Amino acid sequence: MTEVQEVHEWNRQIIEKFRATGGNVGGQFANMPLLLLTTAGAKSGQQRTHPLAYLSEGDRIYVFAGNGGAPTNPAWYHNLLAHPEVTVEVGAEKFTARAIVVTDTEAERLLDVQVQKRPELADLRTKITRKIPAILLERKE
Repeated sequence: MTEVQEVHEWNRQIIEKFRATGGNVGGQFANMPLLLLTTAGAKSGQQRTHPLAYLSEGDRIYVFAGNGGAPTNPAWYHNLLAHPEVTVEVGAEKFTARAIVVTDTEAERLLDVQVQKRPELADLRTKITRKIPAILLERKE
């Protein structure tokens, strides 16, 4: 099994557990707010679901394109740039949202808040040489 196949299989297992338990994945994600983000492939239009940690501020939900410290943004980020209408699952709730990339200053502030809430991300953040995009998932009415 290739590394990409292993990541897809790992994600598939997390997605299945998330949906079976109403978002209570447990294990290394026990104390982490986790959501499922479904995007349309930038070129293929194919639906792809990604488990992501998120930050909530009031009724706003943000995700970050950290990509585990990789030097490039994750594929889901490129997908939502091409097709900003996404589906979000938080707990047992599922809704449509518009993905909006947050401005540089606000993105830095949000990333600082996320690192304060999740100190283990501080080390990862220092390894990334690119700007980490922050994305608001704005619920559609």
